[in-house]
Amino acid sequence: MDTVSRTTGTGQRAENVGTDAGEARITWYPAERARLVLAVGHGAGGGIEARDLWALAAVLPARRVTVALVEQPWRVAGKKLAPAPRTLDTGWRGLWPALAAPGLPVVSGGRSAGARVACRTAGELGAAAVLALSFPLHPPGKPEKSRADELLGTGVPTLVVQGGRDPFGRPEEFPAGEHTLTEVPYADHGFAVPKKAPLTQDQALDTLTGAVTGWLDGLT
Repeated sequence: MDTVSRTTGTGQRAENVGTDAGEARITWYPAERARLVLAVGHGAGGGIEARDLWALAAVLPARRVTVALVEQPWRVAGKKLAPAPRTLDTGWRGLWPALAAPGLPVVSGGRSAGARVACRTAGELGAAAVLALSFPLHPPGKPEKSRADELLGTGVPTLVVQGGRDPFGRPEEFPAGEHTLTEVPYADHGFAVPKKAPLTQDQALDTLTGAVTGWLDGLT
């Protein structure tokens, strides 16, 4: 694992990490007297600029949680299409030593495809827990192609935060299991809510960050 670090002007630290899938990048949002690291990866259709990832990075360091926003090698390389799941897993495995380097428990997380990666690799990597944002339970309109086995097989405490109108799986579609599930009402797969919804976009993100904060508090 080769790493190159640089510090930004806003306190974040960007670290490039060599993996067997190519060069990845971690953007660190450090907490003072951190008690754990939350590592979150992006989905197949976007990067770490996703509203839910930014919201967590803005809120959690004040709660003594260091946030690591992870960009998979395909994004760092400027490609537009995500590779096969096994390649995503390879990239995540290669990043793990850098995520664990602070010597703190690491919660493995991600949104959409990143959530699947976190679920699939949690056991082998020794993750303390899994955070699954917008877990894609099935392709839109194809509930028979379920990915529930990935979610149910983490073997560690798992929180799912799901939009109430997510076409990749509404909260009521999720199977019973050891995981905890929080619904963000009216939200879609990107946690966007319609303007006509009885809650604002900020309130939707507050629901998300509040659920994650409370869950993380319960882990330590």
